[in-house]
Amino acid sequence: MSKATKKRFIHRQMETEMVLPTEKQIIAKVIGSPGNNLFEILDERGKQFLASMPTKFRKNVWVKRGQFVVVEEIEEGDKVKGEISHVLDAENILYIDEQEKWPECFKEDADKFKRSTRRNLPLGTEAVIDPDMLPPSDEDNSESEDDEAEEAESAEGEIVDSSDDDEELIKTYNPNRRPAV
Repeated sequence: MSKATKKRFIHRQMETEMVLPTEKQIIAKVIGSPGNNLFEILDERGKQFLASMPTKFRKNVWVKRGQFVVVEEIEEGDKVKGEISHVLDAENILYIDEQEKWPECFKEDADKFKRSTRRNLPLGTEAVIDPDMLPPSDEDNSESEDDEAEEAESAEGEIVDSSDDDEELIKTYNPNRRPAV
C-alpha cells in the first residue's frame, strides 16, 4: 500500500469508525509527549504511564495534549505500559458517552463536546435545531414592517424622485464599454 493510500485509509478509518473499548482496553487522556512516538497518558483509574503510538498511526495521525485515546495495556516493558489503538474525536467521545461507557473521571471533558454546553443552553434542554439556524419568525417580519412604515411616515413631507437616483447609478464608468459619442 502506498503512503498516500495508507494515509487516506487511516484518516477514513478514524473519521468513520465508532469505537467502544473492550475489556482489555481503557480510555485515557494524553498529558504530554516526551517524544519518539511515546505519549504520557492518564488513565481512568488515575494512573500515569507511557503509551506508544503504533506504526500505522505514525506520521498519519497527530495527537495533542488533552486529547482522548483508547489504550490497550501491554505486559512487556518497564516504562511503556500501553499501546494506543484508537484516537478519539468529538463524535466518538459523544458516542461512547451515549453508550454509557465513558469513565466518570472524564465526564466533564465529555460534556464539553455536547451541543448544549457549547451553545450555553440551560441544562436539561436538548434543542434539536439551534435557534440561530431557524428561519425568521413572523414576529421579526412584523417588526421590520413597522420600522418601514415609520420611515415612510417621516419622509412624507419630503419629495423623493427615485428616477433621478436610478439614472445616476447607471452613469458609472465602465472600462469595458466605449464612451458614448
